[in-house]
Amino acid sequence: MRLGIDLDGVVADFNRGWITFYNRDFDASIALDAVQEWNGIPNATHFASMREFWRWAADIDGASLFRHLEPYPDAIEALWSLATWHEIVILTTKPHFGVHDTYAWISEHQLPTREVHIIDHKDTVPCDVYLDDAPHNVYRISRSRPEAVVVRFARPWNSPVPGTESIASWAEFIELVAMLSVG
Repeated sequence: MRLGIDLDGVVADFNRGWITFYNRDFDASIALDAVQEWNGIPNATHFASMREFWRWAADIDGASLFRHLEPYPDAIEALWSLATWHEIVILTTKPHFGVHDTYAWISEHQLPTREVHIIDHKDTVPCDVYLDDAPHNVYRISRSRPEAVVVRFARPWNSPVPGTESIASWAEFIELVAMLSVG
């Protein structure tokens, strides 16, 4: 099967990354679990808007924030396990300044993929199973790809979407894909 996998919030720990650098750069003490809503960064910081946040995130120690993110525990190992029998297709959305850093991150972490799409409308790339954490992506993909299984990686900033699956760990995702492969 073709597995369409999101990066930020699924494979790469976006919130841990920006919070760590924000605390360092602004002598702040934001807790790692401070983000409880999608695009909630301005509520937790001094930034007046997401536009201001992205201006800062474009250059952190000579690269964009996307170059500095750490993978979630078990994420890369899970992808390698899944790649034994399935095709891993990376589907991620990035601002223009993060594109090259994203490719470098994928290379550095040796993700098992031959196909990467940096795209706003992930539903335009056909996959059998999609895994994403962004509420708008889960909703959009589930509506435009009814033949696919759409899976929400449950995070504090998203809620269940009718007609989709939810998982809370990479182990659960591997189990779900195994069940879909048999059925």
